[in-house]
Amino acid sequence: MHNWRSILTVATLGAVLAGCGGNTPTDESTTASGPWSFTSGNGEVVKADKVPTRIIAHAGEAAALISFGIKPVGIYTDEPVKTDPNLKDLDLTGITVLGEEWGKIDVEKAASLAPDLIVGDWWPAEKAYSGLEEGVDEKSKKLKELAPIVGISQGESIVDLAEGYENLAKSLGAKVDDPKVAANKQRFEAAVTAFKTATAAKPGLTAAAMAPSDENLSIANPKYAPELLDFQRWGLKVINPERPDPSFPYWETISWENADKYQPDLILWDSRVFTPTVNAEYGKKQPTWFKVKAAKAGAAVSWPGYWLHTYGDFAVELEKLTTAISAADENVGN
Repeated sequence: MHNWRSILTVATLGAVLAGCGGNTPTDESTTASGPWSFTSGNGEVVKADKVPTRIIAHAGEAAALISFGIKPVGIYTDEPVKTDPNLKDLDLTGITVLGEEWGKIDVEKAASLAPDLIVGDWWPAEKAYSGLEEGVDEKSKKLKELAPIVGISQGESIVDLAEGYENLAKSLGAKVDDPKVAANKQRFEAAVTAFKTATAAKPGLTAAAMAPSDENLSIANPKYAPELLDFQRWGLKVINPERPDPSFPYWETISWENADKYQPDLILWDSRVFTPTVNAEYGKKQPTWFKVKAAKAGAAVSWPGYWLHTYGDFAVELEKLTTAISAADENVGN
């Protein structure tokens, strides 16, 4: 699935796959009355007699709300809180953690929080909200019985996602004109400008977004990865895989024997599994990895796959990518 745990699970079955600056909460409390309504990512208009205040949110979506001063009563994550990049440096005091593994949500504990709204991204390829996709524990799906669900669609741009959560936070009473929010937006805009400058200086540079498992290698499909669409829009030639998996088009799954099917100049490595030594590690585990010329050259940088939700986080990740692009050789894959 789009999350890393799901890639591992489905790949094992031999089937198809799937910063510090951005999450500083405002100090002001929010106030709002009612009635309330919001158009969710699936097009549904969700209504309530009064503005929701007891919110349960998926990790990234929670980070977005917190960045605008909206503090959920509960969160659920796809991995341990301490390693989730969305939650880095956030004060989670008073927030109940309802799950730290994809597909597993403690619904009984969630019910005890008496939520009046649940927030999770809408995934159009799966037609489901975060944490409620196909493959999760059936009992976890009962979360949707506790309160209405809203979320922004994982669509064509992380900018749209960030703006969507800004609009949601505003509808919930947040003061989105806070100076800290403005500072994050300014840093993001500067990062985009620098990214465009770097890609313009390397017009021939190609990149491919990848995620490995022990069984195979997955090539991300930008059509379903808004951050990759942004990179393409801003000048980086991110490769579109030729044959995305029909039943789960986030990825094209290829065997390790065919690891060199694509020869980018720069590898964008799924940041949910990226470490500084991952390139060397996979070279030892899978010798065919070094048939990819960029891998052999060490031309790899982490890609923030499917987790970005805030202007500040996007700025931090763009700055890292811009540095890598500036240092890259646009002839490696030739």
